[in-house]
Amino acid sequence: MKPYAFDYLAAGSAEEAVALLAQLGGDARILAGGQSLMAVLNMRLAQPSALIDVSATADLNYVRVEKGHLAVGAAATQASVEWRAGLADEVPLLARAIPYISHFQIRNRGTVCGSVAHADPSAELPLVLTALDGAVVLRSKKSRRSLKAAEFFQGMLTTARRPDELVEEVHFPLARPGQRVAFQEFAARHGDFAMAAVAAVADGRRVRLAVGGVADRPMVREWEGLDESGIDDALNEFAWDLQAQDDHHASARFRRHLVRRLGRKAIETVQAKEVQA
Repeated sequence: MKPYAFDYLAAGSAEEAVALLAQLGGDARILAGGQSLMAVLNMRLAQPSALIDVSATADLNYVRVEKGHLAVGAAATQASVEWRAGLADEVPLLARAIPYISHFQIRNRGTVCGSVAHADPSAELPLVLTALDGAVVLRSKKSRRSLKAAEFFQGMLTTARRPDELVEEVHFPLARPGQRVAFQEFAARHGDFAMAAVAAVADGRRVRLAVGGVADRPMVREWEGLDESGIDDALNEFAWDLQAQDDHHASARFRRHLVRRLGRKAIETVQAKEVQA
């Protein structure tokens, strides 16, 4: 199947991109890497009248540290983040998760902001952003606003982005001294969508666990002073609260099992004193 006809518009700058969105609104879609969008278009699940291409927009192609976070612009590819020399020290959870994203050919073209904007509940980048309590910067012709990940992701392929807004950049908080992180994922094959994935962050006695691939968006739970005797009960309660559903990839029961197993492994990792970010 092929997409319905659409106009192709190449934006020369972020300002031009948001001006086009203001003009076209919900009839337009942003094209950056296109790794998720083109599949959706080919299946005719989306039928925009125009695509606004920001992939060659220089002022949106950046990965830089500023004000306590790693800022990734809308045109920056996943590979440009993956191969960043200091990533393992700056955002170690992101460094651990990126190799799980599909295959290197996809990461060479796909963008970080594109994955976040697509909001697939099985995707690794929305999960990491939620686990770290990161933020999404949304820009329109008239204003700019920042939303925490938990507010931005609203459901299956659904976000708080307005029709005239561009996901301009995402903010991954930098690792704090003594912070420990872990990432675990289960898929049928490496590069396939995760049946379940977990990202854990520990700061002192506080443990934060985010789960992807089970609910309709990444979900997070925090515990203070969680010890060995309480891990299984805490994870079992969380697994049931996610309200997993059966599908052709896995049963709800199996996904709950994965939350318990992967969650325990991640929590044990971040609680081990020798594992430091």
